[in-house]
Amino acid sequence: MQFIEGIREKFIQLVEDRHLSGEEEIQVVSARPLTSEEAIGRPERQDFPLLKGKEVMLQATFAGAVGQAYTDMPGNYQGTLKEVLALPLRNNYERAIFIATLNAVMRHLKLVDKTIHCRDQEPGLCAARLVEYVRERFGNPRIAFIGLQPAMVASLASNFPIRVTDLDPDNVGQRKGGVMIEDAQHTEEIIDWSDLVLATGTTAVNDTLAAIVGRKPVVFYGVTISGIARLAGYEQYCSFGH
Repeated sequence: MQFIEGIREKFIQLVEDRHLSGEEEIQVVSARPLTSEEAIGRPERQDFPLLKGKEVMLQATFAGAVGQAYTDMPGNYQGTLKEVLALPLRNNYERAIFIATLNAVMRHLKLVDKTIHCRDQEPGLCAARLVEYVRERFGNPRIAFIGLQPAMVASLASNFPIRVTDLDPDNVGQRKGGVMIEDAQHTEEIIDWSDLVLATGTTAVNDTLAAIVGRKPVVFYGVTISGIARLAGYEQYCSFGH
């Protein structure tokens, strides 16, 4: 909670600095879960988390701008920006509403430009390009991959030493992309082993992000992290976000 409270403070300051504070009581935020086809289209692979139904893309709209965030606690929401800023952020639903709204507001302010998930063939292309990105930025690192994304794991495993953790018990102990998926309780050990951490932005929604940063170089992937990455100065990989 301490991390997300810090982001809330930065978000409130941004609203004040950009003169949205006078409108925050009348500016309405609406949010709803997307179907898998709305969120990701029809990709080549069928093992993306969005297609399995364990996670849902929640989409918020603010002043015509769209922001998205993954969550395993989807639901509808309508309220003012002021009400979103005051959410208790007690669970994954409230944090997803808050983060999707943050992304939408920052998109409206033209501070970020990748707040909508890639679709159709793009997730596969993104996974392939990630290999080049890692090699150019970090050489030949040992990778701690936090949050299973099967296409990315398969691409990386062919090129780098990699260990993967996931919170979904259905994935733990299974081999995905040639890699055995480990329980998230091993995350600290795996980060110690690694040279580079690649983590899903969903860690901001499930309140595990703070345990990941600060020890090794970290790159967050996906659209969920867009606004937070800009506010907190994190590196983000999202080649085909919209």
